[in-house]
Amino acid sequence: MTRLIAVLVALVFAGPAFSQALNNPAALNEAAPAVYKAKFDTSKGAFVIEVHRDWAPIGADRFYNLVKNGFFDNARFFRVISGFMVQFGINGDPRVSSVWREARIKDDAVRQSNKRGLITFATAGPNTRTTQVFINFADNAMLDRQGFAPFGQIISGMNVVDALYSGYGEGAPSGQGPEQGRIQAEGNAYLTKDFGKLDYIKKATIEP
Repeated sequence: MTRLIAVLVALVFAGPAFSQALNNPAALNEAAPAVYKAKFDTSKGAFVIEVHRDWAPIGADRFYNLVKNGFFDNARFFRVISGFMVQFGINGDPRVSSVWREARIKDDAVRQSNKRGLITFATAGPNTRTTQVFINFADNAMLDRQGFAPFGQIISGMNVVDALYSGYGEGAPSGQGPEQGRIQAEGNAYLTKDFGKLDYIKKATIEP
C-alpha cells in the first residue's frame, strides 16, 4: 500500500509540470539547432524527420519546441488524403488545444518545394501557423506559390507514413473524415469514438 501511495503521489507531482509547459506557448521559444532530427513512434511504426533551420527558421523553432515538450504525443493523424498529404498537430487534450489555437507564428519565406516526404506547417492564411503540420505524399509544388514553407524532410520510415490509415478521407464538412472544430473541442475522446481506425503518434522525441 505504501508503494502504491508513493507512485500516485509521484504521478500527481509529475503531471502538472508537463501540463504547465504546454499551457504556456509563449514560454516555449527555444531556438532550434541548425539541423536536428525528430523521431516519431507511431501505431504503424517509426519515422524520422530531419529539420533544417535555414529552410524555415520560425517553423523549425516552433516544431522543435512542440516535439521537445511532448505536444504531439498521442495525437492522431486526423487528415490523410491519399496521393496528397497527411496532416496532424491537434493535441488530444482540448485544454491544451485551446491555448495553442491562437499561438500564431509569422510566415517563413518558401525556400524549398513541397516535394514528397517534406514536412510543412498548415496555415489558414498569412501569419496563422500554430501547431498543425503535414507531410507531402506527392510532389505538391502548387503549394509553394501559396506560401507553404517546408522546414524538414523524412529521412527514414516514409513507408510508415505511406501506410497511415486513409480510409476516412477529407475532413468534414467536405468529406467523411473528422471535423477539426470538434477535434479542438473534444480531443481524442471524439476521435476514438467516431474514428477509431485513425493511426496515432505514441511519442515524438528529439534525437540526440
